[in-house]
Amino acid sequence: MLGPAAFYFDLASPDAYLAAERILHVLPGPAEWQPVLAGSLTPSPGSRASDPRLRERIEDRARALALQPLRWPDPFPFDSSLAMLVATYAKSIGRVVPFAQAAFRQAFAGGRSLDDPDNVLIAAAACEMHPTAVLRAAQLRSVERQLAEATRRAARTGIIDVPSLVAAGRIFLGEGSIDEAAAHMREAS
Repeated sequence: MLGPAAFYFDLASPDAYLAAERILHVLPGPAEWQPVLAGSLTPSPGSRASDPRLRERIEDRARALALQPLRWPDPFPFDSSLAMLVATYAKSIGRVVPFAQAAFRQAFAGGRSLDDPDNVLIAAAACEMHPTAVLRAAQLRSVERQLAEATRRAARTGIIDVPSLVAAGRIFLGEGSIDEAAAHMREAS
């Protein structure tokens, strides 16, 4: 029996936002949500983010999925460091899924950059995480080490970008591969 799937994400990735909106409804079983720093996985971080074709593709896909119209945060791309530290803390207290969903929605449905601590705290408050605890946790070296180690582990696993899904021993890259991952999981069980 293979273990649960693992969903690798960075809150600065609009493609990971699309995946996060679908993954709970499409996969036939649970997935562990794992925050990782995408810029440490790819050879040239951020190079695609400013491409207008990326924005158009993401907007088209959001419409096709019947999601709220995409609102791009300013600036975009933004520095997700604080948000990813908070996501790592949220994982340690069992709240990574609601925090990640709230943060993704702040960024890509609300158009609020997650490099602004207030926007990160709004997302944390949406899943009952106390602002003082969140800010303290984000400053802990242990949380920083957890995020760095999760990113290194992901790279060793073969994750090269986000979103990625590891399901039944295979890596699926991108939001568009979620249906294939779900089918693979059903076949493997």
